[in-house]
Amino acid sequence: MAVDESLTKIVEKTVKRAKWRGLSVVEVGDPVLRKTCASYEGQIAPETFGKLIYAMRSCMLSKPGVGLAAPQVGLPLSFAIMEDHVAGARRKGLGAGEELREEGRMERRGDEREFAEFPFLVAINPSYKPLTSKKAYFYEGCLSLPGFQAVVGRYLDIEAEWEDEKGEEHARKLHGWPARIFQHETDHLSGTLYLDKCITRSFASNDNCEKFLLPYSISKTKKELGFSFKMKNDED
Repeated sequence: MAVDESLTKIVEKTVKRAKWRGLSVVEVGDPVLRKTCASYEGQIAPETFGKLIYAMRSCMLSKPGVGLAAPQVGLPLSFAIMEDHVAGARRKGLGAGEELREEGRMERRGDEREFAEFPFLVAINPSYKPLTSKKAYFYEGCLSLPGFQAVVGRYLDIEAEWEDEKGEEHARKLHGWPARIFQHETDHLSGTLYLDKCITRSFASNDNCEKFLLPYSISKTKKELGFSFKMKNDED
């Protein structure tokens, strides 16, 4: 597909504004979050696309977040960025000409989420398939629904596929936390939010998660809030 000059100009203006205002994240209720994204086939000029990815990464890190999909910045196109670290880039974002900065140690809450390093990834036209039926249950949030979290059952092991910025195809087996991030961000590209797959009875504010829920195991949280992993709003 040829470069869409009008779209490229819009993105270029957005990126320029982001240098002094920051990139805006679309919040739940905006129809763009519910659209099935078009395949990304180079509609944005390469130089402008690179600037957009840089702005998205800075925005993601500064919120902070571990992923950001194109529709979350208003573009119904199939690409997303992802990244998380044990001692990672926390979380001031990127300024002009700056490298990723180390900002202390990210807190780990046990190993229920099965944390693993997830280096920065630009995933274009991503997809995934489960390798087993086994799921892990853990709290998720979303930059498009700030201030809240809920428990979501995600496949523990997936085969992830995507293209990089050069159009090269990749396939990788992901486990645990990286698999969760990849599923969450890829779901955005089909118009699916974690709200559609969460156990609604587990829904809580960030403050109450920190105070009452995250310090404990998911099993204890399940008893405290009275939910089941087999409730109808859990993903199939």
